[in-house]
Amino acid sequence: MSCRWPDAWQGFAPPIVNFYPWLASAARAHTAPPPFAIGCIEDGNGTCPVEECVVDHVPFCSLRRFARAWPARKDKDGSAAREAVFVCAPLAGHHAVMMRESVESLLQHADVYITDWIDARDISPEAGPLSLEDYVLTLERFVRRAQREAGALHLLAVCQAAPPALAAAALRADAGDEPLASLTLIGGPIDARLNPTALERFAQSHERAWFRAWVIDTVPAPYVGATRPVYPGYLQQAAILTGHPERQFALAMRYWMSAVRASGEPLAQAQRAFDEYAAVLDMPEAYFLDTIEVVFQEALLARGLWRIGERPVRPAALSGIPLCTIEGGRDDITGAGQTHAAHALCANTGAPRSRLTIDDCNHYDLFTGPRWRDIVQPALRDFWRSLDTRCHAHHPERISQSRRSHR
Repeated sequence: MSCRWPDAWQGFAPPIVNFYPWLASAARAHTAPPPFAIGCIEDGNGTCPVEECVVDHVPFCSLRRFARAWPARKDKDGSAAREAVFVCAPLAGHHAVMMRESVESLLQHADVYITDWIDARDISPEAGPLSLEDYVLTLERFVRRAQREAGALHLLAVCQAAPPALAAAALRADAGDEPLASLTLIGGPIDARLNPTALERFAQSHERAWFRAWVIDTVPAPYVGATRPVYPGYLQQAAILTGHPERQFALAMRYWMSAVRASGEPLAQAQRAFDEYAAVLDMPEAYFLDTIEVVFQEALLARGLWRIGERPVRPAALSGIPLCTIEGGRDDITGAGQTHAAHALCANTGAPRSRLTIDDCNHYDLFTGPRWRDIVQPALRDFWRSLDTRCHAHHPERISQSRRSHR
C-alpha cells in the first residue's frame, strides 16, 4: 500500500523529509567521521584543485596533506618557495575533520598538513598505549616529514594540542633541527594555573585514580580495539552537549532553517557541519590521564619541569622563532592568559611576536565560523606575510640581526 501526505501538508512534505538525515545523525551515539572531501578551492587565481593524501602514519594517527595544484611561486634565484601550514589538531574528543573549515580557508594561501588522530576503538591493543609522551614524539616525526617537503613550515596548534606542539617544537629546536617558519598557538592551556575555567578546576581537583575509576571504560567487541581502556566517545558526547548546549542548538537551528526553506546546498553544508561536530572518538586512557596530570594538575611545561624521556622540554630554545598566540574573550575551556603565557616561556631574541585576544569569542569560534573567517584567519595571514619565511627558514640568525638593526 502506498503512503500519501495529506493534502493540507503537501507544501510541507519536502522540508519534513529533509529532517530525516539530521534526526538519524543526532540519534547515533558514536559516529564515524565524514571525509574532508576538499576537492578544490576558490582563490584570486580561480578554481584550484586540491589533492589529499596520507603522507605518514603511526598506529594512532595519520598525517594528511592537502596540496594545491597551483605551481609554487619562485624566489629570485629561481628555486621553489612553497609554504605550508602544519595544523596540530587536538586529540580532545572530536575527529580532526571538525577543523575542515580551517583547513579549507588555510588552503587559500598554502598547502596544509593536519594530524588526523584515529579512534582508539579501531586500534588493536597490540599497538600499545598512546601516552602524552608518545603524542609529542609523533608530532616530532610528522613535523620532520613535513619539513622535508615544504620550503617553509608554519606550525599551528589548537586547544589541547598546544602544549605537546610547543614541546615538540622546543625539542627539535634544542636538537638544532631545521627551524620552523613560525609557531602559532590558539586557545591552548600552556599554563593552566592562570584563570582556570570550571572544566580546568574540575580536572585539577580530582585525582588520577578518580578519573580512572569513573570515566575510563574498555572498548567492547567486535571493534578492533576490544579490551583497550579508553575515555569513551559516548561519555565525551554527553559532556560536550552538557558543556556547550548553545553550539549544539546553533548547529541544529542552522540545519532546521535550511530544511524549512528546502535549500539544497545550505542544507548539505549544515548537515556536514553537524556530522563533523557529532563525530567523536575514543581517547586512549594513557594519553587522557597523562594530559590531566601533566597539563592541568602539575603544569610541568609552565614550571620548566617537563621531560620527554631523558630530554628536558626547554621552550627558551624557540627564542628566535616568530610566535603568535590567540585567545577568545569568552573561552570557557581555556582560561584567559593561558595561551599568551607562551611568550614568557619562549624568551624573545628579536623574532616577531603577536598576541591577539578576540572579544565575544568562545573556544569553538577560534577555529570555525565567522570569527575564524573574519578575524583569526586574516590575522594569521597578515602575521605570516610579515615574515620573510624563506630567509628565516634557512638563516634565522640573519633575520634576527636584520630586525634588530632596523629598530
